[in-house]
Amino acid sequence: YNAAVAHANAALADAAKPTVALIRGICFGGGFGLAMSCDLRLATEESRFRIPAAKVGLGYGYAGVEALVRRIGMAGVAELLLSARIFDATDALRYQIIHRLWPRADFEEKADVYLAEMGANAPLTLQAVKRALVELARPEMEREPAAAEALVAKCFESLDYQEGQRAFLEKRPPVFRGI
Repeated sequence: YNAAVAHANAALADAAKPTVALIRGICFGGGFGLAMSCDLRLATEESRFRIPAAKVGLGYGYAGVEALVRRIGMAGVAELLLSARIFDATDALRYQIIHRLWPRADFEEKADVYLAEMGANAPLTLQAVKRALVELARPEMEREPAAAEALVAKCFESLDYQEGQRAFLEKRPPVFRGI
């Protein structure tokens, strides 16, 4: 079980492209871990968040605590794990567990617009940013900044960069192709 969960979380965290969790309700335990493995988390106002380890006597491993601290900071992790209480969506936004919060009735539309805007950005730039985020999430001794810098160099050499410059000068939206 632990190996399968770790593999799933790593697949999301280390993906070459940005990952986004769309949270429409309860986000507890393993689901919370999967959501936290994503780069961004969008939620409805009714969403609830919890890591119940302390309520069931489960030890929460050092690596998991460290990963959470890197994502949301020491204060949020301390309250989340020590209290084992349910965080409402407002608390989750305050602690940067989630990045955007919308009413349930508007959630699908707002999330679609948000994701479409992100998806219209330069794919090579998104990949370079994602790789930098992956490297920065690793312990310092395991980081490979050169891998992120290589993707940045690829951006500058791309046709998308030329398209972005032209579009800016022509005051029009760019049409990126990932090349």
